[in-house]
Amino acid sequence: MEFVDTHCHIQFDDYALDAEQVWQDGTAAGVTRAVVVGCTPRDSQQGVAFAEAHDGIFAAVGIHPHEADHYQDDTAALEKLDELAQKKATVAIGECGLDYYYNHASKESQRSLLERQLQLASDHNLPVLFHVRDAFDDFLPLFDNFSGVRGIVHSFTAGSKVLEKVINRGLYVGLNGIITFSKDEAQLRMAQQVPLNRVVLETDAPFLTPEPFRGKVCELKHVVETARFLSDLRGEPIEGFAEATTDNAKAVLKLV
Repeated sequence: MEFVDTHCHIQFDDYALDAEQVWQDGTAAGVTRAVVVGCTPRDSQQGVAFAEAHDGIFAAVGIHPHEADHYQDDTAALEKLDELAQKKATVAIGECGLDYYYNHASKESQRSLLERQLQLASDHNLPVLFHVRDAFDDFLPLFDNFSGVRGIVHSFTAGSKVLEKVINRGLYVGLNGIITFSKDEAQLRMAQQVPLNRVVLETDAPFLTPEPFRGKVCELKHVVETARFLSDLRGEPIEGFAEATTDNAKAVLKLV
């Protein structure tokens, strides 16, 4: 079976494991492709460099909403993202979006920075990896202003009503280890309801390690455990679920 991890951060300076070994262990488990995702211009650049050095690794470049107050008026940082977006290894813009749960940055600066990155995605015809938490009421109208933009809502945990709105906009839904330890029945129902042609897998490594590996640093190989849990939850054979999620990832991110 073949799996794709559409969202990880193993290139981060503080990733606790050796990224080379994590990639090797991932490929041994069936992970043939992975996307290393930036949250600042610095780790976006590191992600591009890591992707350029490894067949099967790709990069997403972006600025996380937690960083919005710092970067929204940083012209040099946004110009750097534009430069990185043009690299061959770059397949997406992100991680970007809105996070009203933690509010580490003002809502105004988050919205402004997201608009800048949506424009960047539009300019370079790249999909977007979206981080949206407690903010869909603002996110969806803003997204609608950018016709033709596509992408994945990363680490999706909202309920069925929001899921319907996301799917109706042609977006894909990224599911990760949260689902394996969630006690929220609405989240579990949502994971069952995502159309098979719209679900992709991710780890968010080093975060959100799935059961039964809670307490350990999340790795690429753990995406297989999430896939097995979801296939059981949804009543779908693991082989077909792996094939569908892999095909979806290849399609939305144009992975080769």
